[in-house]
Amino acid sequence: MPGLIGKKVGMTSIFSEEGKNIPCTILEVGPCKVTQVKTEEVDGYNAIQLGFAEQKESRVSKAALGHFKKADSAPLKKLVEFPADSDVALGDVVNVEMFDEGDFVTVVGTSKGKGFQGVVKRHNFRGVGDATHGQHNRLRAPGSIGQCAYPGRVFKGTRMAKHYGNSRFTTKNTVVEGIDVERGLLLVRGGVPGPPNGLIQVSTAKTGVQPK
Repeated sequence: MPGLIGKKVGMTSIFSEEGKNIPCTILEVGPCKVTQVKTEEVDGYNAIQLGFAEQKESRVSKAALGHFKKADSAPLKKLVEFPADSDVALGDVVNVEMFDEGDFVTVVGTSKGKGFQGVVKRHNFRGVGDATHGQHNRLRAPGSIGQCAYPGRVFKGTRMAKHYGNSRFTTKNTVVEGIDVERGLLLVRGGVPGPPNGLIQVSTAKTGVQPK
């Protein structure tokens, strides 16, 4: 199995054997239900679809309900497809036991949304600065965004005000510092994108120690 779905619980810190304080993020990972197994013969590639977090039937379409019934599963909030060879069957349940302490994992999450923000917050512009020299409303303005007659347009990628946050972020090669199998908790080193209770994906890192 290459990965699991879960949610971010919060942050804490632990001490290593050398007495070093290590910041960590607590993740509640799984249990995840196998809702579909894709094979190269039928679908053209090998993959496994996992589901996480039950929800009411009234929130799911009839087509989705039929999809879940094939796996003998209740309606699930989050479905994620992981590329993998079929070593599990439809309807199986996988949990945090697939990882070991010391493994390297990749965590994918959605960052906190900040709404529409200006260039000072979004791009760390310093503003005009001299607030007393003849200007009264340009302190946090972006300034010039281009030229006049030539080229007569704004270049792509120009740093401007825009929606900030609520983007998919990936944290690669994060070390698993601890596992609680009974409660389905995974302790990973450092920060993870997203707010508490935000959905995340934890998968095997392409480098480092491979999970069993």
